[in-house]
Amino acid sequence: MRNLKLLRTLEFRDIQAPGKPQCFSLRTEQRTVLIGSDHGLIEIDPVTREVKNEISLVAEGFLPEDGSGCIVGIQDLLDQESVCVATASGDVILCNLSTCQLECVGSVASGISVMSWSPDQELVLLATGQQTLIMMTKDFEPIMEQKIHQDDFGESKFITVGWGRKETQFHGSEGRQAAFQVQMYELALPWDDHRPQVTWRGDGQFFAVSVVCPETGARKVRVWNREFALQSTSEPVAGLGPALAWKPSGSLIASTQEKPSQQDIVFFEKNGLLHGHFTLPFLKDEVKVNGLFWNADSTVLAVWLEDLQREENCTLKTYVQLWTVGNYHWYLKQSLPFSTCGKSKLVSLMWDLVTPYRLHVLCQGWHYLCYDWHWTTDRSSGDNSSDMANVAVIDGSRVLVTVFRQSVVPPPMCTYRLLLPHPVNQVMFSAHPQKSNDLAVLDASNQISVYKCGDSPSVDPTVKLGAVGGNGFKVSLGTPHLEKRYKIQFENGEDQEVNPLKLSLLTWIQEDVFLAVSHSHSSPQSVIHHLTVMPSVTDDEHGQLSISSSVAVDGVIISLCCSSKTKSVALQLAGGQMLKYLWAAHPAESPSLAVEPWKNPSGFPVRFPYPCTQTELAMIGGEECVLGLTDRCRFFISDTEVASNVTSFAVYGEFLLLTTHSHTCLCFCLRDASFNTLHAGLSNNHVSKGESLRKVERGSRIVTVVPQDTKLILQMPRGNLEVVHHRALVLAQIRKWLDKLMFKEAFECMRKLRINLNLIHDHNPKVFLENVETFIRQIDSVNHINLFFTELKEEDVTKTMYPPPVTSTAQLSKDPDGKKVDLICDALRAAMESINPHKYCLSILTSHVKKTTPELEIVLQKVHELQGSASPIPDAVSAEEALKYLLLLVDVNELYDHSLGTYDFDLVLMVAEKSQKDPKEYLPFLNTLKKMETNYQRFTIDKYLKRYEKAIGHLSKCGPEYFPECLNLIKDKNLYKEALKLFPSDSQQYKEISIAYGEYLTQEHLYEPAGLVFARCGAHEKALSAFLASGSWQQALCMAAQLNWTKDQLAGLSRTLAGKLVEQRKHGDAATVLEQYAQDYEEAVLLLLEGAAWEEALRLVYKYNRPDIIETNVKPSILEAQKNYVALLESQTATFCRHKQRLLVVRELKEQAQQVNLDDEVPQGQESDLFSETSSVLSGSDMSGRYSHSNSRISARSSKNRRKAERKKHSLKEGSPLEDLALLEALNEIVQSTEKLKDEVYQILKVLFLFEFDEQGRELQKAFEDTLQLMERSLPEIWTLTHQQNSATTVLGPNATANSIMAAYQQQKTAVPVLDAELLIPPKINKRTPWKLSLLE
Repeated sequence: MRNLKLLRTLEFRDIQAPGKPQCFSLRTEQRTVLIGSDHGLIEIDPVTREVKNEISLVAEGFLPEDGSGCIVGIQDLLDQESVCVATASGDVILCNLSTCQLECVGSVASGISVMSWSPDQELVLLATGQQTLIMMTKDFEPIMEQKIHQDDFGESKFITVGWGRKETQFHGSEGRQAAFQVQMYELALPWDDHRPQVTWRGDGQFFAVSVVCPETGARKVRVWNREFALQSTSEPVAGLGPALAWKPSGSLIASTQEKPSQQDIVFFEKNGLLHGHFTLPFLKDEVKVNGLFWNADSTVLAVWLEDLQREENCTLKTYVQLWTVGNYHWYLKQSLPFSTCGKSKLVSLMWDLVTPYRLHVLCQGWHYLCYDWHWTTDRSSGDNSSDMANVAVIDGSRVLVTVFRQSVVPPPMCTYRLLLPHPVNQVMFSAHPQKSNDLAVLDASNQISVYKCGDSPSVDPTVKLGAVGGNGFKVSLGTPHLEKRYKIQFENGEDQEVNPLKLSLLTWIQEDVFLAVSHSHSSPQSVIHHLTVMPSVTDDEHGQLSISSSVAVDGVIISLCCSSKTKSVALQLAGGQMLKYLWAAHPAESPSLAVEPWKNPSGFPVRFPYPCTQTELAMIGGEECVLGLTDRCRFFISDTEVASNVTSFAVYGEFLLLTTHSHTCLCFCLRDASFNTLHAGLSNNHVSKGESLRKVERGSRIVTVVPQDTKLILQMPRGNLEVVHHRALVLAQIRKWLDKLMFKEAFECMRKLRINLNLIHDHNPKVFLENVETFIRQIDSVNHINLFFTELKEEDVTKTMYPPPVTSTAQLSKDPDGKKVDLICDALRAAMESINPHKYCLSILTSHVKKTTPELEIVLQKVHELQGSASPIPDAVSAEEALKYLLLLVDVNELYDHSLGTYDFDLVLMVAEKSQKDPKEYLPFLNTLKKMETNYQRFTIDKYLKRYEKAIGHLSKCGPEYFPECLNLIKDKNLYKEALKLFPSDSQQYKEISIAYGEYLTQEHLYEPAGLVFARCGAHEKALSAFLASGSWQQALCMAAQLNWTKDQLAGLSRTLAGKLVEQRKHGDAATVLEQYAQDYEEAVLLLLEGAAWEEALRLVYKYNRPDIIETNVKPSILEAQKNYVALLESQTATFCRHKQRLLVVRELKEQAQQVNLDDEVPQGQESDLFSETSSVLSGSDMSGRYSHSNSRISARSSKNRRKAERKKHSLKEGSPLEDLALLEALNEIVQSTEKLKDEVYQILKVLFLFEFDEQGRELQKAFEDTLQLMERSLPEIWTLTHQQNSATTVLGPNATANSIMAAYQQQKTAVPVLDAELLIPPKINKRTPWKLSLLE
């Protein structure tokens, strides 16, 4: 749905040269034009408008002096730096333009009618006067010569086996004789010059020749390959014209055909068969086609037509028409009428080889024209809901308009079409925001037809409905009507005659003001014209547009864009400079017109590095910026390139939409955006952009966006349309609706596009809860309200699914309790009950069911109330309907159970009847329940529903005879705590439950809680057993006292308790029990000596006056303990020294291994992926040590197996991979165990001194001191500072180099995993702990 927009026109008038021009060619590298005339060659530079070279062929004798000579072909040869010229007399001349030397490289006696070079300039084909074709190399060495007329079809001749022959087919009304009709050949067209035509395929592998067959007199097209072998001959086509052009992409060969009532452009395949056509807008014998020309990218076909003489004094014209195809329909996009008289007569035309949409035209009066077109989408630019999102497509003398707000009609169909008297060249919509649906049309006769929307007094015959309407259907569509046609009055009429496209970039900026641009024909200047409507005296259908004012601009203007909001007009020059055109929207304010450079926010003039074919104005962060897109997909904001893969873009209100080569559509909000955020969003292709990005079909381009809606129209490469609702547009529109409290529009959109309905609340919870009545009244549908309820969830979708734009203001605080669903249900239910509780009955039920804890009992009660209401109420719902609906929300079995839990049997029966339950099952059950006593009935129901707490509550009220059943249920379901609350503490039932509870705790080995339960209820014997089992000797003795046990029984109990306490290494408690309750102080002393409680043992000895025990037991125990301590210290010291020496050896070996294997090791660390996998070889120890890392299988094992694996991992075996860690662990344990001996050593030193064992005391004190000093000295050697730093040093960073990273890793080859990092921390030896006895020094 695009049109061709004229960007610029380049003219070179009145070229000073002799003779008449005949043909021309382009020199691509030099950007010059070679023109051949009947006198010679002329090279001109159209930009500087000067003649560069002039070579006379008359002087050298190649052309006659009388001007009758003819040049049939010119070709610029890039690799030979010369030009090849062929004359009709048969000479092939090579011209060196730098030296002006001529060389005749060949001559054909019979003359040359066509010279055609292959696209790669490796071959040249000559058609001679003897009806032969000569193929030569680029060095003009003949390859082959063949007759131009061939009897054979060619190598691609179709093979038939006789099936489907014409004689066997049914011929309908023509009869059987049609099978035997002889093919009649029509002669060539009367105006055919009978000259051969040659065209090459774009890759140079094939060429086609159109000639008039001498036998039949009809034209045929033959296809030859590069080796000069005939491939195929076209099927007979009546009225085939001479024009021929092979599509560069290689698919079709274009030619012309004159039919009885029309002129067609027909297409041949390579095999010679016809493949499609389109009709020219002329009748038979009205025009002749002089030539067909494909542009470089095969998208535009130029047709050169000329009027045929029909009357004596009629004015003849020549036309150049540009045709494009989309969705299998051919559109006439541009029509350029030229005069056939005088200087304006066309001599030749051709497309540029490099710039696809540049057309070069040469006229007879030495007048050269160059046109640059590009694609544009003509769409209305309004941003309010009155804009109908119109898109206009030019199709000859028709303008096809599609109204996308109301219907999406795929091209080539349309909503309505405008019929114009002449072919249309440009369409523009009004820039007025309130009149954006009005459009103006510029046709080839330089008339502007203005169509306006609104009430028309009569039916406009120039407006016809397209795909909509007809067949009796009434169309609710307001079509525009023709307001007036205006003829543009030019100052100089002659200018118009030569250049048919005098004005370009026509823009409708005000009600009666148009802007247009014309280019100077003598200098690189442009002029901006103000076209204003001239007041007419008569109310005629035709009016006049005059140029009221003009502003000259230095430079060639190639684009003009206008903002409908700010009324700013931006101009782009061919060099990329952007200018701001200052025009007076209200002439009284500023009558002067001026042009100044467009400046960016920094104050510097904006200049695009490359010319942009599409420019738009947009407000970005409060600043008006220019956006530009080049034909190479480079996208610019101001003068900075922000993306290089943009295929199309559109500015819609506060949004910028783009499509990219990665088949995505991006949407950015410009309201609060900055240039940096847009640049980051466009440049970072790998990061998910959430709602701003969506995938689209390959090759999609933006057509338009429907204002104040969510529709984005995309067009595929073939031409078909696709409507997408971009998530960013959808959410932005929904947020606008919600801010305006337009809940109905937002709800309908969200329901249709599957947006989570939680957004209605989460967008602004406070506002929603304050306007729930408005919400309900707008929605006004029970089904829609129920749908809203069913989608509710606690999740805040503005934080998860639909986060607001980054630049938006912070959202209001949500409900702190996190009970969003309950809050909404309660608020909506209250509103519905106040509006109409009968109408919204089902929604009210839904609000109860959807709560966090469904209130099914309340729901069932409401249904029960409906059943009881007798009088009919308008809009009311019956109980049956309500129950049916409820069964959709809740499982029927669950509902049955809840109804049973209400103890209301009428309700139970009502639910059961709607369920799939068999009445034979539930009726006997209900009848049995009805016969029971109320409490026991409810107990039975609760037990059936597994509500055991309620069940024992009801059963406890049934009387003592039911207590055994109650107790069994308590035991079975472990409801002891709940049951104890139901009975008084002094009742027998309380005691029985407590005993059962205590027995349960005993079974669970919870002896102490069991004892407390027994003691509380008075079961002292059971409590004593429980305390005895738990080792609570104080509580056990208390229970024995309450049981009034005898001294002997207490003594036995105390000995039992003492034995258990000794097992727990509580020697002090055991001695206390024996001394106080068994009166066995001797055994108590022995237990204290065993537990090294020396001073407590001496207290008991002297308390009972037994000094003999000192000699018999105390002193021997002290001396034996001293010997054990000394032996332990010696063992600890020896082990410590051995491990220390081994640790130093292991570290030295590892350092040596690092030096040897410096180039063979793989760094072991988190950043090892920085290094190549192929640049290292693992050693055996490294490989076996890999299991210690976090990716090992050990991490997935159970905790018990993990501890076992940890013990195995740190093996002290020599040569194990982590031997150094195992040694550190062992040394750490030795130091810590020695530190713990300080208090014990201090206690024994005191009693050694007391009993005059000074020597033994000094020995122990000396040994312990030496051990501590050894360890203190060794700590810095074992836990070195280097190893601690290496484990924590970061080897990467901004200042790191490859060498520093490698060196750091070599130092960390012995680095430990994170789990073993605590082993690198040295143990602490507290020097302040007192242990030394100064009396022994």
